[in-house]
Parts: sequence; C-alpha cells; structure tokens
Amino acid sequence: FSLSVADPESEPVVPAIVIGPKDTTVVAGNEAILECIANARPVDRLLVSWKRDGRRLSSGKRLIIPAPTSSDTGLYVCEASFSNSTAKPVETKAHLTVMEPPSLTAQPKSKIFGELDRNAEIPCLAAGVPQPRIEWYKDTVPLSKLANPRYKVSAANGLTVRRVQPGDGGIFQCFARNPAGEAQAQTQLFVSSVPPTFASPPSDQTVTDGNTALFTCQTNGAPKPAITWRKGSNEVLASGSVQVPRFTLLQSGGLQVQPVSFQDSGEYTCIASNMEGTINATATLTVWNRTVISVPPTDQRVIKGTTATLKCDATHDPRISISYKWERSGMPVLPTSGGRVSVRQGLLTISQTWSGDIGDYTCTVTSQAGNDSRPARLEVIELPHSPRSLTARLNDSDSRSVLLSWLRPFDGNSPLLYYVLELSENNSPWKVYLSEVDPAVTKVSVGGLTPARTYQFRLCAVNQVGRGQYSAETQRLMLREEAPSAPPKNIVASGRTNQSIMVQWQPPPEPQLNGVLRGYVLRYRLAGLPGDYQEKNISSPETNYCLLKDLIIWTQYQIQVAAYTGAGLGVYSSPVTEYTLQGVPTAPPQEVKVVAINSTTIQFTWNPPPQQFINGINQGYKLLVWPEQSPEDVTIVTITPDYPSSRHTGLVSGLKKFTWYYGSTLCFTTPGDGPRSPPTLVQTHEDTPGRVRRLSFTEILDTSLRVSWAEPEDKNGIITGYMLWWEVPNVESSREEHSLPNSTLQYQLTGLTSTTVYTIQVAALTAAGRGVVTSSTISTGVPPELPGAPSNLVISNISPRTATVRFRPGPDGKTAISRWIVEGQVRDDGKEEEWKVVYQKDNQPDADTLEIPDLTPFTQYRFRMQQVNIVGSSPMSAPSRLIQTLQAAPDTHPSDLSLLSATQTSLRFSWKPLSESEYNSSPETVGYRLRVSKTDSQGENRNEDVKGTGGTSEATLEGLNPFTQYQVQIQALNSIGPGPWSQTVAAQTTESVPSGSPVNVTAEAVSSSKILLMWSALPQSQKNGVILGYKVLYSKKDSEGPPSVQVAEGEGSVSLLLGALQKYTVYVLQVLAYTRMGDGPPSNRILLRTKEDVPGPPVRMVFPEVRLSSVRVVWQPPASPNGIILGYQISYRLDSRDPLRWTTVEVGSNARQFTVTGLSSEQSYVFRLIARTAVGWGAGQEAVVVTTERRERPLPPRKLSVPQDEVESRQLRIHWVTGGSASSPLRYFTLQIKELPNGDWKTHTADILHNMTSWTVDRLKPFTSYKFRMVATNDVGDSIPSRETEAATTLQDVPNEPPVILSVKPTTTTSVLVHWKRPSDDSVNGVLTGYRLYYRELPANASTLTEAEVQTTKNNTTKSTFKTVSSDSLTEFELTQLKKFRRYQIVMTSYNIIGESPPSNPVEVSVGEAAPSVAPQSITVSAVSPSTLEVTWDTPPLETQNGLIQGYKIHYWERDQQNQSEKVKVIFVPDTRVHLTNLSSYTSYLITLTAFNMAGDGPPSDPRGARTLPSAPSQPSLLSFSEVTGGSVNVSWGAPLSPNGQVEGYRVIYEPTSPIQGVTKLVTVDVKGSWQRWLKVRDLIKGETYTFSVQALTVSYGPPIQANITAQPVKGSPGSPMDMSITKTSSDLTIQWSEGDVGEASVTGYTIEARPSDEGVWDSFIRFLPPSSRSVSVPLERLRSGISYEFRVIAVNSYGYGQPSAPSAALAAMSDRPFYEEWWFLLVMALVGLILILVLVFTLLLHGHSSKYKACGTGKHVSTAEESVTLDNGGFTALELNSRTLNTKNSFLKKNGTRSPPRPSPGGLHYSDEDICNNYNGAVLTESTTLTEKPTEVSESELTDSDYEDEQPKHSFVNHYMSDPTYYNSWKRQPKGLKGIGTSFGYEECATADTEPYYQTVVTQHSTGGSRTPVTGFSSFV
Repeated sequence: FSLSVADPESEPVVPAIVIGPKDTTVVAGNEAILECIANARPVDRLLVSWKRDGRRLSSGKRLIIPAPTSSDTGLYVCEASFSNSTAKPVETKAHLTVMEPPSLTAQPKSKIFGELDRNAEIPCLAAGVPQPRIEWYKDTVPLSKLANPRYKVSAANGLTVRRVQPGDGGIFQCFARNPAGEAQAQTQLFVSSVPPTFASPPSDQTVTDGNTALFTCQTNGAPKPAITWRKGSNEVLASGSVQVPRFTLLQSGGLQVQPVSFQDSGEYTCIASNMEGTINATATLTVWNRTVISVPPTDQRVIKGTTATLKCDATHDPRISISYKWERSGMPVLPTSGGRVSVRQGLLTISQTWSGDIGDYTCTVTSQAGNDSRPARLEVIELPHSPRSLTARLNDSDSRSVLLSWLRPFDGNSPLLYYVLELSENNSPWKVYLSEVDPAVTKVSVGGLTPARTYQFRLCAVNQVGRGQYSAETQRLMLREEAPSAPPKNIVASGRTNQSIMVQWQPPPEPQLNGVLRGYVLRYRLAGLPGDYQEKNISSPETNYCLLKDLIIWTQYQIQVAAYTGAGLGVYSSPVTEYTLQGVPTAPPQEVKVVAINSTTIQFTWNPPPQQFINGINQGYKLLVWPEQSPEDVTIVTITPDYPSSRHTGLVSGLKKFTWYYGSTLCFTTPGDGPRSPPTLVQTHEDTPGRVRRLSFTEILDTSLRVSWAEPEDKNGIITGYMLWWEVPNVESSREEHSLPNSTLQYQLTGLTSTTVYTIQVAALTAAGRGVVTSSTISTGVPPELPGAPSNLVISNISPRTATVRFRPGPDGKTAISRWIVEGQVRDDGKEEEWKVVYQKDNQPDADTLEIPDLTPFTQYRFRMQQVNIVGSSPMSAPSRLIQTLQAAPDTHPSDLSLLSATQTSLRFSWKPLSESEYNSSPETVGYRLRVSKTDSQGENRNEDVKGTGGTSEATLEGLNPFTQYQVQIQALNSIGPGPWSQTVAAQTTESVPSGSPVNVTAEAVSSSKILLMWSALPQSQKNGVILGYKVLYSKKDSEGPPSVQVAEGEGSVSLLLGALQKYTVYVLQVLAYTRMGDGPPSNRILLRTKEDVPGPPVRMVFPEVRLSSVRVVWQPPASPNGIILGYQISYRLDSRDPLRWTTVEVGSNARQFTVTGLSSEQSYVFRLIARTAVGWGAGQEAVVVTTERRERPLPPRKLSVPQDEVESRQLRIHWVTGGSASSPLRYFTLQIKELPNGDWKTHTADILHNMTSWTVDRLKPFTSYKFRMVATNDVGDSIPSRETEAATTLQDVPNEPPVILSVKPTTTTSVLVHWKRPSDDSVNGVLTGYRLYYRELPANASTLTEAEVQTTKNNTTKSTFKTVSSDSLTEFELTQLKKFRRYQIVMTSYNIIGESPPSNPVEVSVGEAAPSVAPQSITVSAVSPSTLEVTWDTPPLETQNGLIQGYKIHYWERDQQNQSEKVKVIFVPDTRVHLTNLSSYTSYLITLTAFNMAGDGPPSDPRGARTLPSAPSQPSLLSFSEVTGGSVNVSWGAPLSPNGQVEGYRVIYEPTSPIQGVTKLVTVDVKGSWQRWLKVRDLIKGETYTFSVQALTVSYGPPIQANITAQPVKGSPGSPMDMSITKTSSDLTIQWSEGDVGEASVTGYTIEARPSDEGVWDSFIRFLPPSSRSVSVPLERLRSGISYEFRVIAVNSYGYGQPSAPSAALAAMSDRPFYEEWWFLLVMALVGLILILVLVFTLLLHGHSSKYKACGTGKHVSTAEESVTLDNGGFTALELNSRTLNTKNSFLKKNGTRSPPRPSPGGLHYSDEDICNNYNGAVLTESTTLTEKPTEVSESELTDSDYEDEQPKHSFVNHYMSDPTYYNSWKRQPKGLKGIGTSFGYEECATADTEPYYQTVVTQHSTGGSRTPVTGFSSFV
C-alpha cells in the first residue's frame, strides 16, 4: 500500500457555485448588492457573470445596483463557467425586490361643506410599492371604531359621508402606509341647512296601459325635504304616511305608478317641504292603449319554389303609429332587390322558396304604446333527392332476376312515401316496373326479366311534394342467354316445284327468344310414315325461309322448325304438312289412232299414259293437228279426261278439206304438258269444190255468146269437170245443161233467142259432187254495159270498228252485179285524205245493205260506193254524210321502248308514242302505263300511269330498288280501256348505298378503354351493291361533334375491337355497311359504358383564401373521373421538409373545398389532391402555396413568339417567358386566339400547366392568319392579357372537299361535257390551283362485278386517266377522244400546291351518242284555222345529229306568256310536219324546235311566230244599265275577254219579256266599230221588263250576254220635281221648278228633257244641272221654228234617274212661214196629187182587174215585229233623231195616233225593216227600205250638251216634206197590189246639230193598227 498526494491545482475542477445570491429587498434609492461565490480549477479560467432576462449585466461575484427603482425588481442569474469553453455554465438565481414609500395621488381640500341629507365626498388616494394601505380618522378617532354605517371608504374614491347629518362635522384625517414609509392628509367638514329646491322636477309622462309610470321629483335642501304626491287638487297618493295601492313613493322622491290603467290619466303634483320652506311641481300623465299582435303568424309548410306568406296584424292606440319588423334567428329579414323577399306592413312574402328559407320567423310590432312579437315556423319541403349509389348485380340463385341496392336520399323535408323503380330493356324507353317500393328498404330483387336482354335501372323517391329526380342509371346488365322457349311462328309451307317445298316462318316472339337468335333448325319427313327426320341448319337469323329440294314429286311432307340461340335449341313448332307440286307427265298417251272421218274432221282414239308417269292430277289431253306443209300452224283441241273409260276419243274439226295433216296427242297436268305421241299423217276427205272464179261473157251475138271462167280457189279435191246451165228466167222449159271436162274453161253457147235475158250458171265437179254454183245474167244481142253508181247512202249501226251502209243499187248494166266496192275517206284535223277501198263484197247481186268492217275507232269517215259487173266498175256514188266511229281501246302498244338512263332508284325510258290515228279515242284521254317487275319474280308487278298525253315519249319509274334487274313493258290506254302490252325490256338500276343497317348489333366493354362490337351481315335484299365492308361509328354520349369511324373491310367482317376509348364513358355505337357508292344507314344506337378505372387528377386547384396560419383549397372534379368519385384526399407538407411526411385529410365526394389550419406563417407548403373511385386512388394534382397575406394577381407571360419553322397547316407552337407570380404561385395559363381579319378573341386552351413555356396550338384552319395572347392565373385571379403576338399564318393544306359534279352530258359521239360546282372557300385550305378529272372505262356488264373487282373501285382515282384543269374559275370541261358505245365513270378532285382533295361522288355516263348539236332547219309556221298552226322543218345536217334522230320536240307558247302557256308536242321521225291544234283564236304564238336522240335534246331553234286565224269572239265581258227612266235606258257593255280577232262592231237586241198588248217586238241595232260600247234606248214602255242581249262581231257574231231591266226608276231614286213652270221672253226661255222627294240619297243634279211635236219622244235637252239649280234659261235659237215643245225635269241621285216632273204646256217657237207652208201652195199640191192618183188607179184597173186580195192573217193573234238598225260612222256611232247626229232636238210627227217614219241622218246608217203581215186598211203592205248616207264629222265642241246651235236651222223643200205629217200619208198609203220601190236619197245636212258624246238613241214605236214601226233617224220613201 502506498499513499500519494496529487497537486490539487493540477487537476481541473468544473465550475460550481459555492455561495449563491440571496433574495433581497431594498427601498428605492438605496444601494442593492447581490453576491455569488464560485469554485473551479483552474481559477484563472473561472468566469462569473450576471444576467437578467437573458441579457448579460456584468461579471464578478458581486452585483451592485446603486439607486434601484421599481423597474429593477426581478430575477437575477449568476453564471459560473470556464472561459472559451463550450460546456454548459452552472447558474443560480436570486430575486431582487425594490420598495417605494407611499405618495398621495389625490387628497382633500382643507375645508369641505356638506349639505344635510346629501352625501359628502372626501378624496384620498395613494401610490407606492407595495401598495399602501389607507386608514381614516375623525377627530383622531379611527373610523373603524366609530362604526358609523354612513361612512363608506372606497379604494377608488376615498371616504363618502352619506346623508350628512349635523353631527358629522369635524376633522377627518387620511393615512397611507407600507413597509417603505407613510404619508397623510386632513380636512374639516362643515354641515349647513338649505330650503327645498327641485333638482329634477316631475315631467309629463306618456305610458302604455299596464306599464309603469315613473315621475321624478328630486329635491335639494337641508334638512332633506319631505315629499308628498297628489293627483289633481285633493287626493293624496303617496307621502311619508300615506300609501295608496299601485302608487309608490320612491326614495328619490319620485312617484311610481304600477301598473298603469287608463283611469290614471291626469295631473300629478309633487310637494317638497322642510323647515326652510315648501315647493311643488305638477306633471301630466297620458295613458295609451297597449299595442298587441291580434293576428299572429302561423306555422307554414310550403313546397320549394312556391311562395310562402306569413301574415302578422296588430291592434294599437289610434294616436300612435306602429312598425313591423321580421327577424329570423335574431337577424332581421330584409327585402331583396329582385323582389324575392318582400315585407309590406305585417305581411312577409317569400317567393321561390328553397331550403335556405327554413327557420323560425318572428314578427315584432314596435310602437310608442308597446311592442309585441310572435314567432312562426317556416318549413320548405321539396322533391326528394335522387337515391344514390344505385347498383345492380345478377342474382346467382335466379337467372331471370337482378338485385338492386341504393343509399337512402335526402327526403326533401317531407317523409318519403315510396320509391318508383323503372327499367330500360335493350335500350327501349323507360317503363315503370315497380310503382310503390317501401320507403324503408334500400334493396330489392327485380324478377320476371327476359334472358339475354340488357337492362338498366333507375330509381326515384316520392314524398308529399311529388316524384323526385331519378337516380343515375345503373350499368347496363345483360342476363344470361337461354334457349328459346317458344317455336317460330306463322309457319307456312307451299309447294314451289314438283320436287321442292318452300317453307317460310317468322321468328319466335321476342320475349320468348331468350337470347341472340343464331339461326333455325328445320326438320322434315314423309307425312304419315314412320322414319327419321332430315334436318337443315339455317345459320343466318335473318333468313326466314328455306327451300327443300330434291323431294319426291307430288308427295306430302311433315315439316317442323325450331330456333336456337347461343344457349341451345328451342322447342319445335307444331308440324305443318304440304305436298310437292305436280309434275308434267313423262309418258305420252298409249295406242293412239288418228283417222279422218270427213273433209274437215279428224278423230283421235287413245289410252291414258301409265298412272305412275302422270306425276300429278290428269287435267286432260291435247289433240294437236298441223298441215304437212305448215308445221307452225298447229290446231289444238283440249279434251277433258273420261275417268270411267280406259279408251278416250276426241275430234278436231274445222280443218281444210282434202289436206294432209299430222296428228299427235299428249297428256297434261297443271304444271304443263307431257311428251307428244308419235305424229300420224292423215288426209281429210274430198269434198265438193268452191265457186269458180272470174265468170265473164264475150262474143255476144243475137243467138250466141261465149262463157269463160277460172278454176275454183277452193278445189277441196280433184276437179273432174264442170257443169254449165243456161235458161230464160222463170221459163223452166228453156233450161239446158252441159257437162264439160276439167280441162275446159270456156264454152260457146249457140241457138239462143235474140234479145232475150238468160241466166247462166257454172259449177265445178269433184268425186264428192257438184260445187258451189256461180250465176250471172246476160241479154243476147244486147252487150252488157258498165253498171250505174249506187245512190242514197245511209250510214247506221256505227261502232268503233264497223258501220252499216244502206244504199239504192244503181243500174246493173244489163247483167248481174258481181261485186260491191266501198271506199272510205278519212278526215283528219279538217283535212281530207285520199279515198281508199275499205271493203268489197262479191256475189251478192241483190244486196242493198253492207256492213263495213275493220274501221279505225274514233275516226271521221265519209263513204262512197261503186258496183261491178262482168263489164267493169260503175262510177262512184255521191259521198255519204260525215260520221265518226266510236272510241275503243288502243290496238297497239308504243314501239321502241328503250332505257334512257338509270339511277339507283329510278329508270328512265323512252318510246315512240302512238300516232293520233292509233289513239282510237279523243287525244285528251290517251295516256301510257308502264309495268315493272323484278326479273327474279320476287315481289308483285307494279303498274304506273305516265303523266301526260298521247304525245308523251319519256317517263321515269321511281321508287325502285337499287342494283336490281327489272322487266318493263308499256301499253297505251284511253278512256275506254288499255291496249296490249309491249315486249319486255330488261333494265337494271345502278349500284347504291345499302338500304338497311346491320342487325343483331351487340357490344361488350372489354376493359376501361376497349369495347368489342359484333353484328350480323346485311341481308341480300338490302345490300344494293357489293358490300365493301362495315363502318363502326362511335362517339361519347351527348357530344356535339361528328362520331369517330373505324372500318372493318370485307363483307365477311362481323366484329371490331375499339381501343383507346375514354374510361368509364358512355359511348354511342352504331354500325353501317358501305358500297363503292357510299354508306348505308347506321344501325340503332347502342349505349355502352367502358369499365371503371382510377380517376385522373382533380383540376382547377386554387387557394382563394390564404392566411398566415390557414389555407382554403378549392378544386373541381377530375376532367377524367373514369368512374364514380367516392371521395378526395388532401395532403400537405412544408416544402422544406421530408417529401414523404404528408399530413392527410379525406373528404367526401361532394366536397369541393377544404380549409387547412394550424400552418406556420410565411412558409411554403406543398398541397396534393387526389380522387378515388371504386377501383382505387388516382393520380394527384400538386400545388405550392405560401402562407402570407401579401398576395397579388400575377403578371402576364412575356415575349410571346411563334417561330416560323414550327408553323404547320393546322397547328403551330407558341413560346413565352413566365411573368412574376406576385407571392402567389401560378396555377395555369389560358391561351386566347383571334382569327384575322375580323375575328374576336376566343379562349382556345384554358388549362396549360404553370411550368410550361411553350405550347402546341392545334385545331387551326389552314392558310389562315391568327394572333395569340395569354393570361396567367394564380390564387388571387387572372393577370391582364399579355401583349398579342405578331400575325402568324398557317400553311396550306390539301382541300377538304372536291368539286360537286352537276352534270355530265355527251357533246359528240366521243366526248362529254362535265359541269361542276366549285368547292366552298372554307374547304380550299389555301389557294385553289385547279381541278383534276379522272375517268375510266367501266366493264360492259357492271352487274357482274366480283367483290374483288369492286374493292378496287374504293379509290375512284385508281387506274384512271385524268385531265388537269389549271384554272380554278372554270366550271366545265370537255373530255374528248373517248371510245364510242362505252360507259365511263368520272370523278373529280380539287388541288392546290399541297395536294388533292378526296374524290367526288362518281358519275357514270354512256358515250357513243350525243344530243344533236344543231336545231332543225328551214322552219316555217303558217295558220291553218282559228285553232291550228302548221309547222314544217328540215332535219339538222347529218354531221350535227350525233346519232340517230328519234324525233322532234315542238315548244309553243302564246307570245309574252311563255311561263303560263308553254306546251310541248313530240313528233317522231320521219315526220317533219305537224299541226298544232287546240290553240286560241287570233293569237300570236312563238314556236321553237329541238331534235332529240337517245342522248338527249339538242339546242332549240330561234323562235318563229305566227298568228292563228280569227273566229267568233266570246261574249262581252259585262252588261250594265244606267240612267233608267220610265221610257229610256243607257245600255253599256264590256269588250269580250277573248275577241278572237279584230272586233268590227256589236249587235244589241232587246225585246219585252212578255207581249205588250198582244205584240212582242224584237229590235236589233248593229253598232259599227269596236270602241263604242254603249247605246241609249228611248222607246221603252214604263213598267215593262225587257231582255237585252249584246253580241260582239269579228268574222262572225259570238255568243250573247243577256240581262233584264225594268223601265222604271230604281228604288231609292228621287221623286218628281214640283211646281214646274215656263216663262218665255223675246229671246229666252226660262224653266223653273222646286225640289221634290230626294229619295234615299241626296240629289246630285237635274236633267231637262224636251219632246218636240214632230218627234213625239222625250229626249235630253239640258243635262246635268247642279243640284242647287231651281231654274235655267235657254236661248230661243235652240228651238226650231214652227215646232212646239213640251218640257219636264228629272232629278238625279246616286241611285239613278228619278221620276220626271209633270210635262209643261206645249210651247211653240214662232217664225215666218215659208211659201210651201202657205195654203195656196198646199192646195195646188193636193190637186196635182189627186190627178196623179186618178191616173194611177186607172192603170191598175186595166192591168189588174182579175187580182184577188188576200189577208195575211185573220183573227186575234200576237204579232211580232222585227226591226234592224245598223249604226256606222266610221268609228263613231250615231242614231239620228230627225236632223241630228245624236239625240239632240228630235222631232216626231204625229197623225191619227201614228208616227211618221224618221228621216235619214248623216251617218252612213243602214236600216232594214220587214213587217211580214201588216194589215193596213185591208191591204197587204210589204216594205223594204235601205238608206245609205255619208259620214258627218263631229267636232269635239259639238259633243257638249251645254252648247247651243250657232245658227237658226235652214228649212228646205225636202226637209219640210220629210217632216210634215200632212204629206206623209200620200207616200205611206198605197193601193193593194202596188209594188214597193226602195229609193236611196243622199243630201247635205242643212243645220248644225248638237250632239251628246256618250249615248246613242234608238226610239221605236209599234201600232197594232198596221203602221210601220219607225226608228229614229231613218226615213222611208215609197
């Protein structure tokens, strides 16, 4: 053991505090010392320091604070450590407390005065550390000892002496003490007395009934005053000793009234008193009735979207106003600006309610008289939400049911009543399957479904409101397939041939099919016999028929059919039985014998064929006989089988005599004939011969003649000789007979008697006997002559083809008539053809009636006849009348039926129409009918009537099946019936697109991006060509763009796998077939959803709210959800921390935002958001966010550029530099695009990632200029748009569209002209350079193309020759140097510098014949009749015909009316002349001609014109009457609508409708010229009704227009003017009147009429005086001297002329009488006349002594007088009255009641008047007078009524004797027997006549006394 002592300083010792500092307390200002002793080794490294609050103060063991203050109070730390050491120091702590002595912060004044009963405040407050304690003393006695409760010490205020009393006076002291020291203060309190004063007197109060009224009454005074309250002047309510209930005296002196009643109203007085005095104050109390809610709001339950109304009403004091306020959950309800919420007084109305309106609503009424409030509950119920998560799955235990489950939806605040379940079967419309599902369940089993069908389900909930929205549809679920549970239906079997049966059926009912129909199994066996079935498998489900072949002839079979699916074979149908058809016999009849039994009959005998060789039901036998030399002339006789007999017999009659025939027989069944028996040669028996021919006589002498003849035409055997007889008729003893050998054909008869008629007969002989006798007569010595012509032809019994002619035979020419010949002449369109022989009849010499056969129906004939004897033919008879045969059906069919063109569904044919002679009927009834049938006999024949008439030569059959062979026939038809059918013409429609769509289309989702589609091939009947393949069209449901297309090439393709589809997306799928002509219709749409997958990332993740410690993230669902989103996951972490340390939160699928809290400020966080489907979590979206409040919108991208080398035709790439993010990270960019020059800015791409700096812009148009700009987006919002780029132009691309070929027409035999339409500008995609025409020759028989050949035509430009058109402006091009008679296919493309467009649709054309290039030549048009034009022309030059001219088309129309009247007539070669019929008369027509051939129509010729001839016009267009009075009327008429020529004039005829006094007078007036269409008639009898008719005249008169008029003023016209008077002066005549009855309308004027004594008829004198006129003056110059006048006035209104006034007295115009009116001149003239009469009588007595006079009529009768007047002034018609051109001053002469005949007037008038029987004094008088006068020009001034004559009329001798009745009788009356002599007189008019411009006047008068009826303006001289 050893001991060693180490140096203690050599070992280090860690610092340790040996003596630590102590807690220390010091007074402020005194030094404070803290000490700390530490130990360590080595010492020199020991460091002791002091700290406070982590701040170093000093070092050393002692801390000295010289003058500490309260701020130095705290914890001090002493630390011991080694210097330059990183070891943790040791420390200890001590607390330093610094105290401060008290100081008074508030102290009382030295003196304080206190009022009695008032509080006195003595303040005293102190501060110090620690807080000083306050003690009070009164008069050196601590207050605590005094224990006075009125002394209150408060730390905040000091001492309060409450209710100071006199004993409170004294010295009060305040002491403040703490450990640091003490402070004090003192004051003296003095107490004083004061009289009462009001500090707060009472004021008027208004209080609501039931509330509390409080009157203040605060007083001051010492001592405290006593308070007393009084109401009114007496009643004490409250005082120190009085207390009334409800009235309380308050400590303050106030008065409280509680509760207040209405009776408390009044004045209240407060009285305050103390020893110093008394005061009072008065206030008024007003009590209001309380405001209360009388009608509180009630709880409401309304349906969402409807209007809720909460009503609140209150009663209140009328002296106040109230206000209503509505609150909901404590928040006021305010009206909305849109009016959805409105508050009116107490009525709260909320429209369009929704769930946000649910809550408790409080109605509060506020007023000065109190407030009141009442609550009500508003519930908003709505339709329930759709059930969620509806899923369907197959039921494993039941293959025909599905299990459904769902989540209960929101009930719409109304309990659910039930669910409604609907299903869709195989995409059919939705239908209700379960109508009421218990609302408590969330799963159900749906049974009774059909196997192999797809089902979708949807569910909706129903509550009190109604039915909610349907849930999302379930995925389409397909049930498992099963075998069909029902057999095919409607099975029909029919024997097709003798060895085949056609079986047809329909598929099983769809509900029992139980799957996809795959085909059928047909089994059959012999009926009624045991044996196995033979089966046929029909693997095509579309096939519903089967032809069983190689069966036994005429045998019954039993047949069954079953359907099968993929799951197996279904049940067989019930068996049907059917026979195979009969066959034709295979053996001929046996033991056939053929013998002739007479000269025309052959007999057959035979045995039937063996039964086994008949092969059916024996329908009979056919006996066949044909001449040895004419095997084609077969006679067939059918014999019905005689079953009981084994030996059959048959006869064939009607054969030629003595002729060799072959005979054979056969057996036949329904299908046809069996083989013939071997032919047997047999000859018919010999028979008597026919009549000899050409019997004639020569060498005719007195006793001899020579007879000659020829052999019979029908020998009927071997001629052995002839018999000759001759005899004198009716003398039997004269008969002689002579036999001649067969070689003798003439004989000389001798020993005859001269000039005797003999009958000579000749007959031929055979072994069978004598033949038919030929007879004739001849007279000896008298040679026969030519016969005479027949006469008296009468045609009867007319039928379509025959007519009977009856006639009187002509002289026979002294010999028998041997032949009758009938000739006919056809009349066609007014032209008569040459006479032709239509019928001959021999050996009927005594005939007088013949039936003419073989006439043409509906044809006009005339017939003539001639008769023939042995000498020759007679002359032709006179022609018969023209007859027309009846109509009949056409006899023939149109010829040259040929195919012009074919399309996919139509065939156009042409033919040569029937000529008009073949119509057999009226041309308007002729038409044509086409019959078309399929060559394969599938389908029924179809007849189609051709529109048009008999000239129609082309027609198109529409509605045919494409790519089908047809047989076509044509027939003509008319109103009687159809004609025969033509031969069939084969034609085929062109290939087309398929007419049907694939069937049995099914689809299956293979994965989330693939679908397998399957279908069945197209049926043959719907292919319409060679199927090149199938196209699958697919698109997303509800997408607007065109669907995508995938092609499965080849007709055998029946499935296609679609890939690269979007996940969990519903696709619309369709399949179509296509041929080289295009696509067929698509199949029905199939909706199928791809399978679910994980979703894509959520989009639009932004952070709209960012705080220092929280972030709100907002997002939208993924753009590719790929399924049903079940939820979201939000993960976040600090950007600077471990990337794997995420904080994760999951939210529901409906969440769109989430707020993350507890974040650190000013930190960057990374957020990641992912979505989840049933498959799993998808891809995430990450974003960085900074927790800061300094955020702004970002800066836009900069330096946008588009490099030219990255520009393509439909896309380009844009580059940019990112702008600043403004403390908020960028989220995405938006690209905007503007199409130049006029486009608007549009958003192109909205979600470009924030870290991108370039982007490919697609979906651009080629060759288009664009500008671009961008917008950056962060959490705050969008930046301003960036600067736009320079314009960038995309490159050109190939054109999208080809030109559209409009037509391809052959121009020559080797060229065609192609005409097209330019593609749209939008599709050119650049600068269009030109076009290419591809053409290739098609095979001769396009219908035989194989599928491989058709496949090569998919690209129509393959192996084609092409021509380039280098101009884009051209629209036509001629392809030349083609091969003749070949068919070409032509397609076109458009091209630019980039390339060609797709080809156009192909057009096919036949080359070899082109339309003629030149119109017909030398065209002439001439008029033939009023309705016919003749057109002639020459054919076009041969070199321009371009083929064989078929005919011509004549287009003709009325000039200037081409569109309304154009017609076409077709003429076929060789005709070059045509009559255009049924035209309008006197009408100009224009005609053009075109030639046509098989290729089409040539160009039209220049129009040629002609006018048809005139004809009779139509009736005038109107007939009207005006100015109707009792004796006159103005007749007006319109021009004819169809003048049919130049109108030459009109004829007016009028007569009374019934006889007038036994006489009916018919007056006819002819008006020359066409412009004047009126006539004034003045000879009517008042009250009588007349019939007027007017006819127009061209070449003849047309039909009349008629109307009746009654000669009396019309109803409503004025009455008679009154008080008419006349005054006369030396120069004037004044007529005066007064107004009468105005009628039913106001008077418009007056007319003055005058009646001269020499005329006797009223005529217009002055016309149209103003309605205000009551008088008029007339110069006397207007009156003729020596004539007396009567005047009358007529008023006129809008209804017409009224009743005339009473006539005035006759007034004479006096003048000097000329000499011939003196009595002596008249006496001389009478003596001269007497002498002349005596001489004339004497002459008549000498020469007519024996004449007898006859009367024309006896007894009473109705006589008819006819008058005829022709008016012609060369264009102006005038009927003169006396010496006037028109009806001015007319003069009539009267004597013995008769009128004188009128004298002629200058106007070229023609008058004709015939009185057939006029009795005049017992003498017969016949007059016929004609006057012709030259026209007189009438000036315009003469046509005015207001003008007067310029000079007095000059009298002359002639005029005087034409007008004076004294001398008229000597001219008019003549003795019986004198012949009337008509004389024409011409003279000049002596006086100027006034005229009327518009009216003619005809005045007639008839006298039954026998005088003529004169017509005004005419004279007769006899």
